[in-house]
Amino acid sequence: MRPLRNPVIQTVLAWILAQWLRFCYATIRWEHRNQAAAEAVWRGGGGVLGVFWHSRTALAPHSWPIGRAQPVKGLISLSRDGEFLARAVARLGIPAVRGSSSNKDKAERTKGGSQALRDGLRQLRVGGLAITPDGPRGPVRSMAEGLPLLARLSGAPVLFVGLSCNPAIRLNTWDKALIPLPFGKGAVVWDRADFPEGAALDDVIADWTERLTAVEAEADAVTGLERV
Repeated sequence: MRPLRNPVIQTVLAWILAQWLRFCYATIRWEHRNQAAAEAVWRGGGGVLGVFWHSRTALAPHSWPIGRAQPVKGLISLSRDGEFLARAVARLGIPAVRGSSSNKDKAERTKGGSQALRDGLRQLRVGGLAITPDGPRGPVRSMAEGLPLLARLSGAPVLFVGLSCNPAIRLNTWDKALIPLPFGKGAVVWDRADFPEGAALDDVIADWTERLTAVEAEADAVTGLERV
């Protein structure tokens, strides 16, 4: 059994990761762009979808001010690695909805996709839901249909979040995930969207993929992080 999949080791490492992220968030010099778009959604209350690419998951909790924004839960896969991530993020004040935003094949649906959709819609009646639309297994920056489906069914606004920090550790994972290092430069860039009435899913996916990639690229330009 891989060590990370041992429940005791998961608990310890999740605590260590959460403490490390708190330290980094506090010492990074952050620049926020177009935050007025997010503030307007937070003031309005109700459901909201917070969206960022999977590689920036470790930075995402910083972007959601607990106590000022709606209560938020993160949509995290049912895999054992997802369990580790769920434990770490929960320690940062973001509990999990377990499942996947992807509906790409039968195997994904049997791992909780349908239940996650129902639970996600339930959460969107009262608060925020954080989604990585290329997770849990990619391809990188390739949006599955789960996000636009949730937006269409719930009517909730979508906040695209571009996140970056420099310096950072880039893991050797499928998404080249970033782990922040302290005392560097960080950026959060926002964009807001709503599901266009009568639009085709494929058209929305293409537009939203471009917009989410654009805010991430802008955040990387702010910090000077090399794009991969």
